[in-house]
Amino acid sequence: MNELMSFLQTTFGPLVLVFTVANLAAMGLQVRMPEVSVALRNKTSLALIFVWGWVLGPAFGYLITRVLPLEPPYVVVVLLASLAPVAPFLQQMVSKARGDMGFAGALVPIVMVGTVVLMPAMAPVLIKGVTISTSSLAKPLLLTILLPLVIGAVIRHFADAGATRIFPAVKGLALLSTLLTVAWCLLIYGRGILDTAGELAFLSLNIFMIGMGLITYFLGFGMKQNQRSVMSLGMGTRNIAAVLAAALAIPNGDSRIVVMTVMWTLWSVVLAAIGAKIFARLAVQAEGEAAA
Repeated sequence: MNELMSFLQTTFGPLVLVFTVANLAAMGLQVRMPEVSVALRNKTSLALIFVWGWVLGPAFGYLITRVLPLEPPYVVVVLLASLAPVAPFLQQMVSKARGDMGFAGALVPIVMVGTVVLMPAMAPVLIKGVTISTSSLAKPLLLTILLPLVIGAVIRHFADAGATRIFPAVKGLALLSTLLTVAWCLLIYGRGILDTAGELAFLSLNIFMIGMGLITYFLGFGMKQNQRSVMSLGMGTRNIAAVLAAALAIPNGDSRIVVMTVMWTLWSVVLAAIGAKIFARLAVQAEGEAAA
């Protein structure tokens, strides 16, 4: 048993690396630069992405940590997650929600660049009592988040046919590494996850995700329903790959930080799936009203 646990702990770091790189590369291979260009020219959308992602998100996360008496490791996770919008599975959920896939494809690279730039700058200021340097956060984010995304996007832009051919393999690796990472986490941190589920930590992540999803959907400022659903799913979910990379960069970090991050990963899929089903019904209603 000890040998098994030692193996799991030794291979956990490399597995997380593969999980992060594969998922971001798969996201990059779905990026269409013309869609990104359209989004960059839309000043309203850019302003909303920035305000929802790095003003409202951190402010809401900070408020939660002030209202709920969370243990310090859980405070760290809430605040780190508040700086990392958009989960790697966004596009799959947008498809189920009948959302605007073009807008989702443009949202991903914009938000990922924002996360890589702003998380290292804001986290040391936002999180007190934990030694987090800007450089120690920036390096893993640049190498494991931004670089794979950029490489995938470049391949898609300059070799579209090649990107189409390799996408199934990259997506398959991303899915396999995700499943293995979840399995490793459950085996290593299973007891901690069960313990955390009974604490305020579980409540805090639910308040954050549901609250961000509702706020960004109902305050769409003129956006169409299928774009508001994209924004809601994007801002309501979190880039847990970035949070995990940042968490593992904290010197002598409390293991409960990883435990709560894992729980957030698993539960966010459930909440996003529920949200996507609701948005799909609303999309049908909106289409019916438009046709009438």
